[in-house]
Amino acid sequence: MSWESDGSSWMATVRDEPVEGPRIVVIGGGTGTSAVLRGLKQHTSRVSAIVTMFDSGGSSGLLQKEFGYPPLGDLRQCLLGLSEGDAARPLRDLVDFRFDDESSLNGHSLGNLLLAALTTLGKDLEQAIDEMSGLLNITGQVIPVSLERADLCAELSDGRLLRGESAIDLRRQLHPSIERVFLDPAVPANRRGVDAVMDADVVVLGPGDLYTSIVPNFLAEGMADALSDTRATRVYVCNLMTKLGETDGFTASRFVREMQNYVGRDSLDWVLVNCGDIPDEVRIAYRQEQARPVEADIEVAGGLVPGVYAAVLGNDEVPLMHQASRVAEAVLDIAGQGRVSGTVVRQCGEPSGLEGIEGFAALGTQEPQAAPIPVAEPD
Repeated sequence: MSWESDGSSWMATVRDEPVEGPRIVVIGGGTGTSAVLRGLKQHTSRVSAIVTMFDSGGSSGLLQKEFGYPPLGDLRQCLLGLSEGDAARPLRDLVDFRFDDESSLNGHSLGNLLLAALTTLGKDLEQAIDEMSGLLNITGQVIPVSLERADLCAELSDGRLLRGESAIDLRRQLHPSIERVFLDPAVPANRRGVDAVMDADVVVLGPGDLYTSIVPNFLAEGMADALSDTRATRVYVCNLMTKLGETDGFTASRFVREMQNYVGRDSLDWVLVNCGDIPDEVRIAYRQEQARPVEADIEVAGGLVPGVYAAVLGNDEVPLMHQASRVAEAVLDIAGQGRVSGTVVRQCGEPSGLEGIEGFAALGTQEPQAAPIPVAEPD
C-alpha cells in the first residue's frame, strides 16, 4: 500500500512497492511521541520527529550537570520508536536498558550514554543522532527542536517561578496553577525542524505532557511561525488523563485553548480526542495520582478548531497510554480529509483504517448524534 495525492488530500492505493506515504512530522517528546511514531512508521517511511530539548531530570539531567551534554532522553525514545527490523532488535534492547537507580551508574539509560559518547567522538549532536539512526535502522529522522541550551521555566498564579523541566514535571501540587511557561534564555529553533514542518503534509502535536513535552517545542523561536505558515494539515492529539500540578481539571477544549495560547488561534486544524471508556481498574490506579480522565467536550472543542476527531485511542492498561496503531490510523484518516471546516467525526469503535469511515457523523450545521463521552490521558 502507498499513498498518492490528488492535490488536496492523500489517498491509499495498493502497489507492489515499498510504502512512502505522506510526509508526517510529529512534534513532542517522551513516551507519547514514541508511541505515535511506532504506529506511523507502519504506514509511511517519510516520518520525522521534532523533539523537545529542555529536559532536566533523570539520566538526561545527570549527564547535563556532570558533563554538559544536551538532554538525550527524549531523542533516545524517539529513535527507538522509529527503529525497525529484526537485525536491530538486540541493539534496541541495549539502547532501552537502564541501570539500577541505587547503583553507581545512578539509573542511567545505556542509550543516553551511547548518544553522549557519539556526541563526544564527533563533537556534534546531530551527527551523533544520524549515526545512532543508522545503527538502529530507523524509518524517517529525529530532529532536536533546538541546538542551543535553555531552561524551561514556569510562572505560577501566585507569581513564583519554577526553573527546570523537572521542577515543573515533578511538582505534584494542585495549587498554585501554571500561568505560563517560557525559555530562559530565548533560543532559536533548529533550521532542520523548521524546514521539516514547512515541507510536511501533516504535522502532529503530541501526545505528551502539555507544559513539559509539547509546548516547549513552540517556545523555540521560529517553530510557532513555521506551524502557522505551513500548508500541512495540523493535528493536536489531546491527552487521555489530567496531570496533577499541570492540567488539573482540564477538558479537551481547555487543552486546545492552552495550545492555541502558544501556537496561535488559527494554527490547529484538527484535535484528536479519545471517546473510549477508561476501565475501572485504570481509573482506580490513577486516582492515587489525582489524575482524572479528560472530558471530551466535543462541541466546545469544535468551536475552537475546524475539525474534531473522536476515536478510541487508549491501550486500557496501566500505565495508560495512547495505542500506537489507533492513533496512527486516526491520523491517516485525517490526512485523507485534509483541512476542513465545521467537521466533527465520531467513532466509538476501532479506527476504521484507510478504507473509509463508517458510523461517523460529520457535524457542522447538523445536530450532534450523541453526548460527549469522557475521554482519557497521560503518556
